[in-house]
Amino acid sequence: MESTRTLMDKIFLILKGIGMGAANKVPGISGGVVAFVAGFYEEFIYSLKKVNGKAFKLLINGRFKSFYNYINGRFLMLLFSGMIISYFSVSLVLDYLIKHYELYVWSVFFGMIIGSIYYINKDFRDWNFKTYASLAIGISLGIGISFLNPAKENDNLWFVFFCGIISVSGMTLPGFSGSFILILLGNYVLLLVDSVNALFDTFYDILGGNLSFINNPERIRMLKVLAVFTLGSITGLVTFSHILSYILKHYKSITLSSIIGFIVGSLGVVWPWKETIYKLTDDGAFIYDSRGEKVVENFKRFIPEINLETFYAILFICLGIAIVLALEMYGQKTRKTHA
Repeated sequence: MESTRTLMDKIFLILKGIGMGAANKVPGISGGVVAFVAGFYEEFIYSLKKVNGKAFKLLINGRFKSFYNYINGRFLMLLFSGMIISYFSVSLVLDYLIKHYELYVWSVFFGMIIGSIYYINKDFRDWNFKTYASLAIGISLGIGISFLNPAKENDNLWFVFFCGIISVSGMTLPGFSGSFILILLGNYVLLLVDSVNALFDTFYDILGGNLSFINNPERIRMLKVLAVFTLGSITGLVTFSHILSYILKHYKSITLSSIIGFIVGSLGVVWPWKETIYKLTDDGAFIYDSRGEKVVENFKRFIPEINLETFYAILFICLGIAIVLALEMYGQKTRKTHA
C-alpha cells in the first residue's frame, strides 16, 4: 500500500487522523465512522492486528525496520500523528464551538451520521433474517445506551485502565462512541479534559524550564492517570482489532448490519435540539451529561421551533451530509487510482 500512496494521500491520511481524533473526543460520535466513510477502516483494523507476538519478537531482536514494515508502520504513524495533533488543536476548537455554537455543531455531527448511514448501507445487499436481526439489535443497543445514567468519577488506576480499553471502542467499532461510554462510566472529564490539560500544562512548563510541577501532587496524580489510561487504550486497540478482524472475516454481513444499527441508534445521542436541566446532587457532587458538561440531571428531546436558528441548523445538517459524501467521492477516486 505504501508504495502506491502519494504525498497527497499521506497528507489526507493525517487529516483523516485529525478527524478521527476529534470524533473520538466528542460524545456520541465514533472515530470508527470516520475510518469507515473515508475508506481506510479495514486497513486500519488489519494494521492493528499485525501488532502481535511476531511483531514484538522483531522489536525485541532489534529488527526495527522489519517491525515497522510488518505493522504497516507508516500508515499507523501518519494516522496517529493526526490524532495527536487533533487532541491538542482541533479538539480544543471543538470545545469552544460546542460551548458557543452548540446547536450548529451538533447539527453538523447529526448530518455526518446520516451521511455515514447512507454510505455504509448503499452497497450492502446481503439482507436476510440474520442481518435484519443484527440491525435491530444494533439499533436497540445504540438507543438503550443513550438513556443510561452516568456514574460518578472514579480515579482508581485499575478502573482507569479499564476505561482506556473501553474508550477506544469507538475507533474500532463504528457507531459505538467511546467518549460517550466514558461519560456513563463517570470519567469523561477526568480522562479527556483534566488529564489532557495536565499534560499540556506539563509540556508548557518543561519548555519554559519550570520543573516545579514535580512537587505538585495533583499534577503528578493526573499524569499517572493519563499514563494508565493511555496504556489501557493501547491494550484495547490491539485486543479489539484482533477480535474485529476475525469477526469481519467470518461474519462480515452480520457485523456490517450491526454497525449500521449502532450508528442509527446513536442518532439520539447527537440530536441537535436537546433541552437540558442543570443541577447538583444533594451531596454537592456534579453529574455529567451526555455531552461531557457538568451538572446535568436529565434532558429531553423535543420538536424544534420553526425559526431562523432552526433553518440555519438544518443547513448545517446538510453540510454534515455533504462532508461525508465528499469523503466518499474522494475515497472512490483513491481506490480507483490504486486499483
